[in-house]
Amino acid sequence: MTSETYRNPILDADWSDPDVVRVGDDFYLTASSFGRAPGLPLLHSRDLVNWTLVGHALERLEPAAEFDRPRHDCGVWAPSLRYHDERFWIFWGDPDQGIFQVNAPQIRGPWTRPHLLKAGRGLIDPCPLWDEETGEAYLVHAWAKSRSGVKNRLTGHRMRPDGTDLLDEGKVIVDGDRIPGWFTLEGPKLYRYDGWFWILAPAGGVETGWQGAFRSRGFFGPYEERIVLEQKDTDVNGPHQGGWVRTPSGEDWFLHFQQRGAYGRVVHLQPMSWGPDDWPVLGDDGAPVAEHRRPGLPPQPPAAPATDDDFPGGRYGRQWQWTANPRDGWATQHSGDGLRLTCVRSADAHDLRKLPHVLTQRLPGTPCAVEVELRLDSDEPGARAGLAVLGDAFGWIGLQRGTDGTVHLVHRFAEAVAEAERDAAHPRLAPMGRARLRIEIGAGARCRFSADVGDGDGFRPSGPVFTSTPWRWVGALLGLFALAPDGQGHAGTAALTRFRISAS
Repeated sequence: MTSETYRNPILDADWSDPDVVRVGDDFYLTASSFGRAPGLPLLHSRDLVNWTLVGHALERLEPAAEFDRPRHDCGVWAPSLRYHDERFWIFWGDPDQGIFQVNAPQIRGPWTRPHLLKAGRGLIDPCPLWDEETGEAYLVHAWAKSRSGVKNRLTGHRMRPDGTDLLDEGKVIVDGDRIPGWFTLEGPKLYRYDGWFWILAPAGGVETGWQGAFRSRGFFGPYEERIVLEQKDTDVNGPHQGGWVRTPSGEDWFLHFQQRGAYGRVVHLQPMSWGPDDWPVLGDDGAPVAEHRRPGLPPQPPAAPATDDDFPGGRYGRQWQWTANPRDGWATQHSGDGLRLTCVRSADAHDLRKLPHVLTQRLPGTPCAVEVELRLDSDEPGARAGLAVLGDAFGWIGLQRGTDGTVHLVHRFAEAVAEAERDAAHPRLAPMGRARLRIEIGAGARCRFSADVGDGDGFRPSGPVFTSTPWRWVGALLGLFALAPDGQGHAGTAALTRFRISAS
């Protein structure tokens, strides 16, 4: 890679189902956030290659009672981001509730409360379009068979221009069952260009599928289709679902995801042009590019969403999300640095997957080492805190207060089918009540745990290698937590400082 080129993926972590829009010289991206809060991440770029996280559009998931516990694969699915009438708009589908939208005058808000535009189960992947020529507004969405019994089709509606209501019952505008070889058609993005209605939508499944394009002179069809991006002989399996954006100078680009197991859905940038028959051509003649000339935009300094955190004043950075809607008192602000987590009492202390108060961020897509310093400030027997790799299987290393008052370093894990964690290594004494925790994440998301408990031996490895696993739709997560067994009264806190992720 040279200064004139970029290499994919441009976002090497789980920024699932990305969509992108340009406003002036700025590009903005959002992605699925499922059951984590805050949701709907908002990223900014000036060159389509270097991105920073600038906020979230959804402070809490609604209805709040549905998300006071982890629902890892539910919640916010496949949002669409648009700019219309001097406002930013995001539409998304909650597969159990329906289609929502929020909007704001600025990317950093304030964002409106979620508005339920269309209620129903299995309604996913919505995308609006405001036709600037006619003043008409439209909406297209896909279907989740797990909730509705329907899939492989796209439904279109006319919509009120203010985005508050739909004006008809909807019509199937693309039926994938009628296209030979096509299945699991989903993720539509709707555009108006050169006298055509365009729908860019993937099919074939996230791990093995392709990106399709559809066009029609009228919104309700009929549409003709073409495959415009597929794996071919590259290493990019199932190039899938994303958004088209045009630079101020008229260059076209397409951002999409690639499913990478425990790493989730990483984001690629593809050049886009128009063939002699006026169909889009993505990548290198329909194959994903690994390296390519940068967009013709002003050079920008290297940037990526933040990972490290010193937790100034007890506040955590934008990169962190809770595994459910947060409650007051889980994290305490104070005058110094460091994250102070309450040891929340829970009847589910044996299973991190069930805890709403795990503070998470995305697993990096390249080999790295994750470190954090921990001090357990709790006299409660059974109180514990640590650093975790969380998926449908999980592993963690940290400190626990024993019934005899001593503090031990513990390392535990649970397989996907297990209902409770068990020891991955023999507990050992942590005489100072503190430890430096470390997870080295190698190829294949294989994790090696170690810790330094301040006894002069430095970092010592703990337990066997643990291979990270994703949830069904979500990549594995890094997590920080503090908890105590069910009971009465305050159970103390844990202090975490100097969270770092370094390349290895």
